Amino acid sequence: MADDRVEEIISEFLLKTCQQCERPNYYVSAAVFDCVGLATVHPPDDDEANFIPLTTGSVAEFYIHPMLSCVGDLDVMYHRNSELAIPAGTPPPTQLPADFHSSVDVYDIVDSDFPGYVYLMISYLLTECSDDGKYNAVQYKHHYASYIKGGCDGYDVVHGPAHVISLSIDQEVVTTRRVAGPEFSIDTVPCMRCLSWPPQAADWPTRQRNYGWPDSATVDRVVSNGCDLVNVAHRHCRQHEWMSTHQLRLSFSRAEVVLLNSWMPVQQIVYHVLRVLMKTERLLDITDNTGSKIFSNYHIKTLMLWACELKPRHWWTEDLNVVKICVKLLHTLALWLTDARCQHYFISNCNLMDHPYHAHYAKSAASKLTSVTEAWFVEWFIGSYLRQCAQLCRPTYSVSRLLEDISTATKLQKALSAVAVERFATSRVESLAWFTGCQITITIQVSRDSVTMRSCLCWIKELTKMHQGLSVYFTAVIFLHVARITRKIVLRDDLLDILVTTCLPSNDVRRCLRARHSSLLSLSQAAMLMKVVAMNSRSSVQLIEIELSK
Repeated sequence: MADDRVEEIISEFLLKTCQQCERPNYYVSAAVFDCVGLATVHPPDDDEANFIPLTTGSVAEFYIHPMLSCVGDLDVMYHRNSELAIPAGTPPPTQLPADFHSSVDVYDIVDSDFPGYVYLMISYLLTECSDDGKYNAVQYKHHYASYIKGGCDGYDVVHGPAHVISLSIDQEVVTTRRVAGPEFSIDTVPCMRCLSWPPQAADWPTRQRNYGWPDSATVDRVVSNGCDLVNVAHRHCRQHEWMSTHQLRLSFSRAEVVLLNSWMPVQQIVYHVLRVLMKTERLLDITDNTGSKIFSNYHIKTLMLWACELKPRHWWTEDLNVVKICVKLLHTLALWLTDARCQHYFISNCNLMDHPYHAHYAKSAASKLTSVTEAWFVEWFIGSYLRQCAQLCRPTYSVSRLLEDISTATKLQKALSAVAVERFATSRVESLAWFTGCQITITIQVSRDSVTMRSCLCWIKELTKMHQGLSVYFTAVIFLHVARITRKIVLRDDLLDILVTTCLPSNDVRRCLRARHSSLLSLSQAAMLMKVVAMNSRSSVQLIEIELSK
């Protein structure tokens, strides 16, 4: 289709159908419910500790909601609140975030011979002082720590550092088609929290940035989030008896969520389209002689992070052309594959393509990417991306007829406009199905699982981010849940704690738990409830709070 307007039409279509979503989608809610499930249980070897979950990966990174979703497996990281990692040579902290336990084991992070990979050495025991909330440190006899054994039950397989559970999407009520099909999994990754920015990436916050991305506020936010450590060894060490159970990888998932959410819409769209192309063209299936994949979505993410930092803003926005941008980035990726080099975005001396046979096995992919032209990209978009989007439209004759003939730019524009209109019409059905499904899941999980103060806080935090109406619905379900239990037994302290937590959300779990053992528990809770009532109008919830305070 030789018409200069085609690329402009495609860019316009993507901008229209990949707008920032007004509500979370099916995948976001699935990750939230998994987070709540993790917050409900205890580690199998420690009934006093808890898991602190976090949604990461594409579900947390994308704020656009395209028709053809490139969301892969859902990624949920979780760490124990009784463990903490710190850079070797730094003193143990005297204060910790409110979600940590009153007794915390502290591990020193020790560098390995491979950039980005480390070991842990147990060093201190932190114990909270009840009078001022600070921690006292007692030094352990140092020794290297192997992987923390145990996790949560119910996982199908273990893949790398992730515990995997498989799920399936009801495509009848989800109007976003996945490139990978209806089957997907939740990858739940155990990790250890590090509140400090790692020394291995010390030059990242201060390096020269000529085009203002990321800005100083975003850099500060990234650094303040620290990092995590996940249980996976470098590929050269996975067969080694000792290193395979002691070596860990630095994870910058928290940083990546912040950075990708600071991108312009066009940058998120380009990243989305590149992931779909690489998946549909099976370029992510290249393996080495052992069957291990040598190329992944992380390489595409790294490509985009470097492009966002090294390209000026006008490169993305001036005469906006998604086709041209994608083709140029694919050529850059081809050069990386040819040279077997892909510099880690955060760790300067780390090459993500350091496999000794990488260049050999990536040669075919590099050749294919080098030959990509704008004309080829347009044909791929129409023949693959657009036609999959059209399958999500209602089975009306008008749309299918338009797609039969898109030989000119005018006909293509008419077909794309029809698909875009159908996309917004069908999304209303999905919105209703999503909200109803969330309500049902909340009711089932609250009734089935053992609700705790910590899981209650997790519910409130996550549901408020998703939809304020769901947070209100959760409050109602909690009151009904407690009422059902108290029909048979008295109103126990733990049930009262849950009600107070629901009405007075706070992230300071330790303080609430200490208050439970105080003789002033009921009086202090009553005073807090009455204070809230006095400062707000007398809604139904406030009237219930009055009765509770009594």
